[in-house]
Amino acid sequence: MKTRFIFVRHGEASGNIDRIFHGFTNSELTKNGRQQIERTALRLSEETIDYICSSDLKRAYETAKKIAEPHNLTVDIDPRFREINGGLWENEYWAQLPDLYPESYKLWLEEPHAVCLPKGESMAAFFDRLLQGLMSLLNTHKGQTICIATHGTAIRVLCCYCKGKPLTELNDIAWCDNASITIAEHDGTGFHVVVDGDNHHLADISTINDQDWWK
Repeated sequence: MKTRFIFVRHGEASGNIDRIFHGFTNSELTKNGRQQIERTALRLSEETIDYICSSDLKRAYETAKKIAEPHNLTVDIDPRFREINGGLWENEYWAQLPDLYPESYKLWLEEPHAVCLPKGESMAAFFDRLLQGLMSLLNTHKGQTICIATHGTAIRVLCCYCKGKPLTELNDIAWCDNASITIAEHDGTGFHVVVDGDNHHLADISTINDQDWWK
């Protein structure tokens, strides 16, 4: 019996386009982000979805609500799928982080598994709460298709786990686009990823296709 997880990154938000660190910051979707989630909802409208939940942050919840509409589902809020808490990094421009917090920024780039954001969350603690959420849903919705609207770092960490990699290999996992789709299945013994950061439905309104940082 397979349990299917559809991880959807929230649509483009102000922090994504302005390159500002927004973890716990409750930023709004951009106009482009709202167009993105329309396309993602259309892309998923023919999928069977039995249950949908979301991070408690607005950018993820609005994404989930749009996906839920054609399925006549109610979105459950699960704060375990909130983005990593950036602490002092919150609302800082990415370009300024190397000067403001050189030690944690270097770890973020080179050894993200070991990072603890200043007055924020460690990657290890973040991994633990995501895994608690994932395994809880696996236990309560076994054999179903579950859609989770969440965040970029969260999907990266979840993919690392679902691909059977230790957190020390997190840098082997690519970033996914806003409003992209990642699908993992659990076959009763373990996870495997069957769709990895699909953003083809976004075409001309992709966020990261026009940005250099992620390459």
